[in-house]
Amino acid sequence: MSSTEVLMAGFGGQGMLLAGKLLAQAAMAEGREVSWLPSYGPEMRGGTANVIVCLGDEPIGSPLIRHPRSLIVMNRPSLEKFGPKVRPGGVIVVNRTMIDVDVGRDDCTVIDVDSRAVAREAGNERAANLAMLGAWVGATEAVPPEAIEAAIDAEFTGDKAKHAATNRATFRAGLALGRTVEVTP
Repeated sequence: MSSTEVLMAGFGGQGMLLAGKLLAQAAMAEGREVSWLPSYGPEMRGGTANVIVCLGDEPIGSPLIRHPRSLIVMNRPSLEKFGPKVRPGGVIVVNRTMIDVDVGRDDCTVIDVDSRAVAREAGNERAANLAMLGAWVGATEAVPPEAIEAAIDAEFTGDKAKHAATNRATFRAGLALGRTVEVTP
């Protein structure tokens, strides 16, 4: 894939900025051009939080994307705000733990993920963001999964190292789910 961009959106504390950071680090480790543009409210937890990650084989002209190819969305307000902006033929990964409405996009590939259940089964209910990231990577093959796992290991060190294994397991569970989806352009 020469270039792509994904918008990850949810409430502060749902891990979208971390998921974007892991994706950006994985792509950089693979020698790709990357931009990571976070946006969040001052209240951190509970406020809005989103990040745009652009990946390319050539320098990225602008990190600001109005109509991304993909959306990973954790909550209904973010779906309502960003769902209509995804390009036709794009991919929308929907957190069915918190979103119970139809996406309303027949022109996109929609991947439904019960992120909390996937994360709980993998051993870390708090890693729902990694289930969502895994589903997107599995469906799009935008970066090698091993690069994401290496980024997880690099992020979860020191006192956080005890969470690395369950975070990798949650990512892999989402990855397996995403691989079952056929993305049609």
